[in-house]
Amino acid sequence: MLKREDNERVTRSGPGTPLGGLMRAYWQPAALVSEMTPERQVKPVRLLGEDLVLFKKDDGGWALVGRFCAHRGVDLAFGRHEDGGLRCLYHGWLYGPDGRCKEQPAEPAHSRFAEKVRIPSYPCVERNGIVFAYLGEGDPPPLPGYDAFAAPDEYTFAFKGLWECNWLQGLEGGIDPSHVSFLHRFIDEDPREVYGQQFSEIVEGTGQKLSKLVGDAYRPDIEVEEAEHGLRVYALRQLTDEIKHVRITNLVFPNAFVVPFGNSKVFIQWHVPIDDENHYWYMIFYDFAQETDKETLLAQRLSEVSQPDYRPLRNRANNWGYDPGEQRDLTYTGMGLDINVHDQWAVESMGRVQDRTVERLGVSDRAVTANRRMLLKAIDAFAAGGTVPARIGELSGPLAVDTIAPTGEWETTWRRREAERRAASPWAGQVRAHA
Repeated sequence: MLKREDNERVTRSGPGTPLGGLMRAYWQPAALVSEMTPERQVKPVRLLGEDLVLFKKDDGGWALVGRFCAHRGVDLAFGRHEDGGLRCLYHGWLYGPDGRCKEQPAEPAHSRFAEKVRIPSYPCVERNGIVFAYLGEGDPPPLPGYDAFAAPDEYTFAFKGLWECNWLQGLEGGIDPSHVSFLHRFIDEDPREVYGQQFSEIVEGTGQKLSKLVGDAYRPDIEVEEAEHGLRVYALRQLTDEIKHVRITNLVFPNAFVVPFGNSKVFIQWHVPIDDENHYWYMIFYDFAQETDKETLLAQRLSEVSQPDYRPLRNRANNWGYDPGEQRDLTYTGMGLDINVHDQWAVESMGRVQDRTVERLGVSDRAVTANRRMLLKAIDAFAAGGTVPARIGELSGPLAVDTIAPTGEWETTWRRREAERRAASPWAGQVRAHA
């Protein structure tokens, strides 16, 4: 459990909060590129409790500025996208990508008032389908050399989803390796043979789908170690006396995780506060072996959400589609085959902001407790002097693996198989990755 004041510190991310300051020191996903329609490359964005507008610049890049005109507070999300910026509909004030007011048509021709006016603006960079923004102080750091950024576009797929709860609940679900043995289990076996469905692939060397394997071996040994990017989490399941199942996931500090997705696929997922009670998850899915079928993946994902907010069709308002008959006969949750909904239910059902003062954590929660210690320590360090962990050096990978290995050689085996996977990849062989 956490003390009440510590629970506040790790969940409140708005402007001026200690956590908010820390998270602003990292690049954060702001929007999917696919959200920006060709007809109008302008979109309102709420990020870390701040209301902003994202728009396309004349040079092809992206600009992110404050949502409200400095004159009378009018909403610039409806502004005219012209003359290299956004022009307020009310009195014609024009704002450039840097937030500076460039024109005030109603003011006297000799006026220099515009030079004194500026709204917030933040640097942006586009990578593999996501526009990232830097809301921190000073010059932004370079994006890390993660596989999700290094992979060619044709080997990736990006998407997002709205979850109606605090960001940390979503993140902690992603770094908890023991829940997959229950939350995502099937009463018999996952009936799907569908591209792009997590836990439905056969684990190489076992003849079993991952959902069946982890469901049967429901008591993994969990080990956690600090890594340059945050945490590396091992879930080890003893299948026989000679063989272990090795599943390695990662916390990418402060608000992302990297998870293996079958034998050649991996994804990274950021959990980004909209405000303290709602957040978006952003994902880049990437394949080491084959080009992704973006059309199929997009159709699968869009069929489960409403537009334009990317809110799941199964949600708190309809009990996440819970069906007791399905729970009896097919899935452990009774909430459909989409495991995103299972995760969504788990973290949303805790309430908008989980009260961690009354929880009881066990040995299986090692990754969660390690992350909280790291996060609280980082909040204090950043508040004291602006020190940002997990951004020093050239970050890469992180390595996320799902494999079997001889019991006595699992540590060397997973590293060897990961090296072989990368060497055989059309694109990853030249990407440096820390072991």
